[in-house]
Amino acid sequence: MSEPRPVSGFRLPGEGPSALVSTATITLLFALWWLATHLGWIAPLYLPAPEAIMKAFLDANRGEIQGGEPLVNHFGWSLWRVLAAFVAACLTAIPIGIAMGVSRLARGVFDPPIEFYRPLPPLSYLPLIVIWFGIDETAKIILIYLACFAPLAMAARAGVRSVSIEQIHAAYSMGASFLQVVRHVVLPAALPEILTGMRIAVGFGWTTLVAAEMVAATAGLGQMVLNASNFLRTDIVIMGIVVIGVVAYTFDLAMRAAESKLVPWRGKA
Repeated sequence: MSEPRPVSGFRLPGEGPSALVSTATITLLFALWWLATHLGWIAPLYLPAPEAIMKAFLDANRGEIQGGEPLVNHFGWSLWRVLAAFVAACLTAIPIGIAMGVSRLARGVFDPPIEFYRPLPPLSYLPLIVIWFGIDETAKIILIYLACFAPLAMAARAGVRSVSIEQIHAAYSMGASFLQVVRHVVLPAALPEILTGMRIAVGFGWTTLVAAEMVAATAGLGQMVLNASNFLRTDIVIMGIVVIGVVAYTFDLAMRAAESKLVPWRGKA
């Protein structure tokens, strides 16, 4: 029987001039934004002009926005909170996810609480975290940590479950112990799913940042956006959103680069 032929003109994701298309899309959106604001289609209260956003960015760099805190301080506090929570989630969620994939006991213990809280929005359990841990940095980091934990654990579990049983049997037949099978067979096979989970988790971390910085924060990008919204400073709000988006996208690009180095075989089959 002959092998099926690929569909004519079909390309795998990642091939073709995707960077050119992305650049054209961003340019078009920016042009529409400029036209809408300069031709008066949208009032500045709802959508300030690009120049106003740039002015807000320069003012924030000089510490001339409300609070007098320079933008670099807001960025530093937010980066610390997200990174601390993300690293803590990686150190705990990945081992737990792997354990859930290889052990029925671990799956029975961890699966119900993770599946229970995973769909909950962070704002729903924010009051409990404040009551239990106070209003200092611990509460903020725990809130972001919980947002990162579930997708990481689920990704690690899914990666383990995708390991071929033939690979495991082959390792055992050559005298490998259980820990050696996990280290040399299960973990490498699950690594692509784990890296995808890390990309999703760090995105959730930045998504939860604004909610975390509602807890008595005096600095942070989310706090800056919330404070500006109280004064109807739409230019600062959009500037803060753009900064958070650019930083989060930079993190995603770094994770993609790490994925291409650590699992170069992915997508090549």
